[in-house]
Amino acid sequence: MKNTTKNDRRNFIKKTSLLTAGIGMIPILNHGNNIPVLPADSIYLIGPQEGYSPQIGTLLSTMTMMRKWLINSVQDLSVEELDFQIDDKSNSIGAMLYHLAATEKYYQLNTFDEMEWGSWSDDIKKEWDIPSNLGEKARAIIKGNEVDFYIKKLNDVRSVTESEFAKRDDQWIMKSEPFFENQATNNYCKWFHVCEHESNHRGQIKFIAKRFPAS
Repeated sequence: MKNTTKNDRRNFIKKTSLLTAGIGMIPILNHGNNIPVLPADSIYLIGPQEGYSPQIGTLLSTMTMMRKWLINSVQDLSVEELDFQIDDKSNSIGAMLYHLAATEKYYQLNTFDEMEWGSWSDDIKKEWDIPSNLGEKARAIIKGNEVDFYIKKLNDVRSVTESEFAKRDDQWIMKSEPFFENQATNNYCKWFHVCEHESNHRGQIKFIAKRFPAS
């Protein structure tokens, strides 16, 4: 992977390891007994969800809340607004939305399919590498799409995540492997990063949206 990607992974591990450990201990301390399963009718109910193990359901509820906030931030944007760049080095909102879908896709391959990072097929790389890496190629290519194009990418990838999460248990979410410089990283941390990463880009999206040229 490129150095920038390695730096991103190093930063997220440093930032999230303690928080992930703290969140992850909550159901364990209760020994899995009498943990309420929350209805899925409110994005503000964080905790175990029906159809998922306690740890995975709690993580998914956090990801669902973040995704709802993200969609609310972009759903009314025009093509021109989605393509807007502050300068020639910045990423557009549309490119960042595509990037978030690509990030989730690659973590699916790494955690669900247990593939070493970057070992996926050329066909997958052809579809997802440009939005994953962003940069000059993405600025040149990712443009001219309605917001529904990006929302569909996000929804299609998320539906796979939800389906695969339902097949797994809390032992799986706690499974770890050397992920960066031989540091043990569990699946919980990886998927928490997917959520945290989305939060980071939502902040950038809101920043850019306040700088659209006056119509």
